[in-house]
Amino acid sequence: MKLKWLIMILAIVFLISSPVANAHSNNSEGFSKIDVQDQEINYNLQLDLIELSHAVGFKMNEQNVENLEEMNDIINQNKLPLQEYMNTHIVVYADSIPIEGTINQMSVLKIKERAFADIILSYSVNKIPENLNVRYNVFFEDSDPSHANMAKVQIGEKQQEFIFTYEVRELNIGEMSFFTSAKQFLLLGLKHIFTGYDHILFVISLLIGAVTIRHILSLVTAFTIAHSITLALATLDIVQLPGKLVESAIALSIIYIALKNIFQPESKHAPWIAFAFGLIHGFGFAGILAELNLGATHLAASLLFFNVGIELGQILIVSLVFPVLIFINKRLSYKWFLPSVSTAVLFFGCIWFFQRAF
Repeated sequence: MKLKWLIMILAIVFLISSPVANAHSNNSEGFSKIDVQDQEINYNLQLDLIELSHAVGFKMNEQNVENLEEMNDIINQNKLPLQEYMNTHIVVYADSIPIEGTINQMSVLKIKERAFADIILSYSVNKIPENLNVRYNVFFEDSDPSHANMAKVQIGEKQQEFIFTYEVRELNIGEMSFFTSAKQFLLLGLKHIFTGYDHILFVISLLIGAVTIRHILSLVTAFTIAHSITLALATLDIVQLPGKLVESAIALSIIYIALKNIFQPESKHAPWIAFAFGLIHGFGFAGILAELNLGATHLAASLLFFNVGIELGQILIVSLVFPVLIFINKRLSYKWFLPSVSTAVLFFGCIWFFQRAF
């Protein structure tokens, strides 16, 4: 009698739990087709719709997945969370530079009698990359560790097949030439210094306290040596500091130099000060490299030419700004000019510090 009741209870539990088990497959499949063209990478991704809803967190009637029209409406209503999920769980690098995809099209289709989300992501590139790296982390950590995605990659005439699994989440095709790596990281260093306004203001503040070309060379050399050291240490993962601490310290370096220029305008900046603050700025320069996929083959070259790009940018800034400062200060005798510039620099330094520290 007891055995009869036990069998009945187990049967009831099985019947109640079976819809839940079926709803969450925990053995989902995915399909990828990556087509690399001249100025665009198209990533056609097909994912189990129910598993995708669990991972992204949008609601759907799991008992009504046969209604493809309703399912289409649901995924298109959730385009923003889907876009965010894709860009955080699929990271694509073209020649070591991360590129972000945009969902161009979404629909629902049936594969093997199951509903799949059919998503087309587009990535803009300047040319066909020599090296393509895809880091795929869909479902593995948040929904289904047993998920597998069968990928097919087409680059020109070359085709490669690959399977993303929990253990193997990275696909790498091709390798950058030394020339491409050198050119790319040289330009990246130039771009970084010209868009790093805090670094530019720091360099200009050093120039305000300089009076001779020789003094300028000593300051720039000390700053260059220092930030080259910490840039290398951080990029090679030998020394790491919290980003918030580094960015706040960079703002403080600007504040210090600006205050010195205001209250001690006749005092020369010592090279050791440029060196000390250069160590901090080097960690700031390394921040952008931390976001890149630096392959071991050209790591040294990438680091070297990124640094060369920064130095070329600094030389250009010094060459343009220093003569103007000297001309205005001596020829036009605007005694208020340099204190006014330093006050403006101080203002920006304070704003950046409070934004970054608090």
